[in-house]
Amino acid sequence: MYRRLTKSENQRILCGVCGGIGEFFGIDPTIIRIAFVIMAFAGSAGIWIYLLCALIIPRS
Repeated sequence: MYRRLTKSENQRILCGVCGGIGEFFGIDPTIIRIAFVIMAFAGSAGIWIYLLCALIIPRS
């Protein structure tokens, strides 16, 4: 079965990026959110990656 990475409509806080990534890989979206926060404090890479994902990942 073919799966697509899309933004989540159910696990959504800002744009649904972390929820969509969590659903795609079958893990808790909170872990993805914590990873983005850690990357944001470690040189702002998390902010840029999140914004890029918010732009390129389609809605479901």
